[in-house]
Amino acid sequence: MPELPEVEIVRRSLERRLTDCVFDRVEVRAPALREPLDRAALEALQGCRVESLERRAKYLLIRVTSSRRESCNILAIHLGMSGRFTVVPKDEPYARHEHLAIHLRDADGHRRGRLRLVDPRRFGQAFVLDAATWQSDRHFAHLGVEPVGDLVSEPFGGSYLESQAEGRRGPMKAFLMDARVVVGVGNIYASEALWRARVHPKRSVARVSIRTWNRLAEAIRGVLNDAIAEGGTTLNDFTDGEGNAGYFQVSLDVYDREGEPCRRCEGRVRRIVQSNRSTYYCPGCQR
Repeated sequence: MPELPEVEIVRRSLERRLTDCVFDRVEVRAPALREPLDRAALEALQGCRVESLERRAKYLLIRVTSSRRESCNILAIHLGMSGRFTVVPKDEPYARHEHLAIHLRDADGHRRGRLRLVDPRRFGQAFVLDAATWQSDRHFAHLGVEPVGDLVSEPFGGSYLESQAEGRRGPMKAFLMDARVVVGVGNIYASEALWRARVHPKRSVARVSIRTWNRLAEAIRGVLNDAIAEGGTTLNDFTDGEGNAGYFQVSLDVYDREGEPCRRCEGRVRRIVQSNRSTYYCPGCQR
């Protein structure tokens, strides 16, 4: 599943292609996704101009305006488990699982290709929000702070994590993956951040000092920024908005490295299952 770095990579790669483009024609070709596509709401975006692209958690937010209605809306996209949101040439044949197709033109009326959402497993989402009230929408109202980026002003750091852990006793990895606490720290990056911070994934959040919380916050921010810098992690089929694969997978320190030597000590990477998800860690240096 694409995590925060992958969605940020898609945002950055599409930003330079979409800003100031017009949604010339919007086609809902296959509405059956995790939440059925609202054909009327999506087709109403025809004629809108792209103002900016933002990201909140694992959602891509495309802010558009319409001179006809003097309104501002947001097209929200979630890639689910296997979704790709890319710009392809205007005459590219439709893909088998192309659920949404947005034909683009520039300010001079020239066609600029097709923006498409392809999702074979159909866990993705695409929906329209009012730009003035989107943060109170049910998809976003419960979300915690952003560990990277500046969309949310509340600071992320060790003190924040410590305050959120107060009164809890669960394992550290599940805490980091709770989107109500901090967004975007999915399965891969939780394992990586815990390794960097030398924290055992089963360690109770009730037994963590502020020094460790500070180290962990720094590790989370570092691993996410490193993944973004290297184009994200492509384990199966992730690509950015222009079809390019990421290469952070070659820099993973523990994830998917069961039995291999730890890159920091003489231990061997182990795999355990937590909440039905694989967790990788080094028993030699994670306590």
